[in-house]
Amino acid sequence: MNLIILSILNLMKGQTGDIISLPNFDTSMIFDKITELQNSIGSLSIQDGPIASAHVILLAAGVVIFLGVAGEAFFKKTGIPDVAFLMILGVIIGPVFGIIQPEAVIQVVPYFAALALIIIMFDGGLNLDIKHVVKTAHFSVTLAVLGFILSVVMISLAAHFALGWLWLESILLASIVGGSSSAIVFGLVRNVKISEETKSMLSFESALTDILATIIAFILFEAVLAGHFDIETLQETIGRAVVVGLVLGFGVGIPWMYISTKLGNAQHAYMLTLGILFVLFFLANSFGESGALTALVFGLMIGNKNHLSRILRFKLPKIEMDDPTHNQLTFLVRSFFFVFVGLMASFGQIEYLIFGILVTIAVYFGRIFVGKITLTKRFSLLDRAVTNSMIPRGLAAAVLATYPITMGLPNAEAYPQIIFFIILSSVIITTIGLGKSKKIPPPESVEGGFVKPPEDTTKDSDEIIGKTSEESKNDIIEGGFVTEKSDESKNE
Repeated sequence: MNLIILSILNLMKGQTGDIISLPNFDTSMIFDKITELQNSIGSLSIQDGPIASAHVILLAAGVVIFLGVAGEAFFKKTGIPDVAFLMILGVIIGPVFGIIQPEAVIQVVPYFAALALIIIMFDGGLNLDIKHVVKTAHFSVTLAVLGFILSVVMISLAAHFALGWLWLESILLASIVGGSSSAIVFGLVRNVKISEETKSMLSFESALTDILATIIAFILFEAVLAGHFDIETLQETIGRAVVVGLVLGFGVGIPWMYISTKLGNAQHAYMLTLGILFVLFFLANSFGESGALTALVFGLMIGNKNHLSRILRFKLPKIEMDDPTHNQLTFLVRSFFFVFVGLMASFGQIEYLIFGILVTIAVYFGRIFVGKITLTKRFSLLDRAVTNSMIPRGLAAAVLATYPITMGLPNAEAYPQIIFFIILSSVIITTIGLGKSKKIPPPESVEGGFVKPPEDTTKDSDEIIGKTSEESKNDIIEGGFVTEKSDESKNE
């Protein structure tokens, strides 16, 4: 390869020497630089320490950002989540090339996981419409509870009989991956042309299962160490976590939504809100709550301050524009987190791969069963299909998978391996399901595919037709999925 490059350079020098005078042109210098670059790339997989040098890490970070942006654009075009690409990138720069070793990842897990958890939950709260949340809360709670219980039962049975684990260890593994990931669902529902009610239902459900998985997993960590499980402790811990999350979220969120609006045009208003969020996370942990519910409720208050101000009867000052810093920060945290998940992957035992794929398929069919008994006829076929596909595991599962190692639990090394394959398999199944859902058109006579109950269908037909035509100007719908405007519509 080096001889070929040198021959090409000599040929270029011979062809251009008569036209352009290049007295100082030295092909050996260029050849040496190319050799250095080849050696640098070749040495990426050879590291003496747990982490590569600074310039290599910055290279990896640049690739992550580039693929994050490209994956997001690809997702908007096709409806295929970018999560799988980011996780595979993590596998490449971690287990494959060894740029970052697993021991270095484990050292920063508690810090990065906490940041990712509160930022993504806060972002989810900001983008939830409280009116739709209240309207579909009973569906969300039913989906979350039934889906979580069924997943825990199936995975616990599989781990106990297939892997030979003790019941407590099996239930712990099942609890960690028992619910869908809000970090993925929040991003998916924004780009699917389903009803706003269904978007809120799925988003709120995923947030609930993340919170439920986190609370139960921490209780089971202690139970595995102690060797026994106490149902009273479970009830007390869940109750305390819910009360603390709601009290802190509402207690600080309601006054802060007014203060933040007063500071809406200030230079560092968003950073101040972020500082309050970090303080709330500390307080939540101090009082026995993981911080997830607190961040969600706090974001819900800030995101719905216009609606809540009318209910609470106080006037909000006018804001010129929103701070775009939050979207950029959320993008960075989300992109790096799923690469982070790939870094923890290990392919040492093939049985973990098979186990992860099979239990994910079982969870998918369980999801279809729960959807059939939960969703009523007011949901369209498109809403049902998208709901049945929403089984991605992610943030909470990946974070909790690392705790058995730091706590010295039995089979600790197996948790990250199994959970990685479950996360990746669930994302792939969700992607395939959404791809099939794209072929289902939304009902023509309803908004976004959500079938209105009979008492809500008394709207004036001209108003509905006008609204539908106005929406068609703004969005081009292909099988219910939002795509970018055509060039002709842009010119108009």
